[in-house]
Amino acid sequence: MTISYEKFGLKEVINASGRMTILGVSKVSENVLAAQKFGGEHFFEMSELSIQTGKYLADLLKVEDAQIVSSASAGIAQSVASLIGKGSMYHAYHPYTKKIENREIILPKGHNVDYGTPVEVMIAQGGGTVVEAGYANMCSAEHIEMMITEQTAAILYIKSHHTVQKSMLSVAEAAEVARRNNLPLIVDAAAEEDLFKYAEAGADLVIYSGAKAIEGPSAGLVIGKKEYIEWIRLQGKGIGRAMKIGKDNILGFTQAVEDYLKNGSESGASMKERMEPFITALNEITNIDASVVQDGAGRDIYRASIKISGQKSAKDVITELKTEDPAIYTREYQANNGIIEFDVRSVNSEEMTKITKRLTEIMN
Repeated sequence: MTISYEKFGLKEVINASGRMTILGVSKVSENVLAAQKFGGEHFFEMSELSIQTGKYLADLLKVEDAQIVSSASAGIAQSVASLIGKGSMYHAYHPYTKKIENREIILPKGHNVDYGTPVEVMIAQGGGTVVEAGYANMCSAEHIEMMITEQTAAILYIKSHHTVQKSMLSVAEAAEVARRNNLPLIVDAAAEEDLFKYAEAGADLVIYSGAKAIEGPSAGLVIGKKEYIEWIRLQGKGIGRAMKIGKDNILGFTQAVEDYLKNGSESGASMKERMEPFITALNEITNIDASVVQDGAGRDIYRASIKISGQKSAKDVITELKTEDPAIYTREYQANNGIIEFDVRSVNSEEMTKITKRLTEIMN
């Protein structure tokens, strides 16, 4: 059986927006596909598969334990639920029971963002109640500490380009507040590239997306303290049942982490070098001024940025890029300022040529 875009009446997609869920996030390697194939062709004791792959990854990442879940969002919900329930089977079966009152999850106000769904939705799914600390433009350790009450279950820190970056406490500072008040700290580092940094900074649970920087299949990873990870596994009898992950993706993701640690991800220097002909070609198009910019959250990621002038707005251009086949998706966050960005991590030179050709058609 042949799989193709045509079979399902789909357009080809050029993903110049980054590792975005709406486009399937990332491509997987032959190595990962082979691991998924092995998983699909065999049976396992699923509880043991979960425990043993978790142990294997924990050894690689130098943490006490790890658990593969279905997504980073599931990681947030199940981490929140686990720290509220504290290993209680009653809680697993009755996650929203009024018998348990310690449900407050303290979150910097500038971290309560919508990344495709609001962070607060995942907290609520885990049975938590959001308590915002600080303000939209700042949050300090003191702001976090003043919100702690007897009902506080955990502190949650979102490390993401979506969040407010200015005047924000660091993960290490949040960890110090958590330690001082005998509270666990969860760090959602879904798209982050460093799989060691946040655990080393003192986070008790760290959550990663499987398909973003790691370039694995649809999955999520939670690493951290053994007791807390065991509580997360218990959520499989509760809210985690609706978020379960298949054996093929467990094995594919485990392979992806191993490969990622061995090979790393593309460097910013490589991205800039690959973009040189692209930037030159873009600057030859009428009413486009192109340059290279770094990721807003300071990651070693560089993108092509174009400033649109003339009669068409950036929003008009974005719409037209998506209309034809192939559909070209870009980073749209600064469209209101007339700026469009192209993330080239999943874009090859042939696709860059297609983008240039399409922009030429649109702008002329």
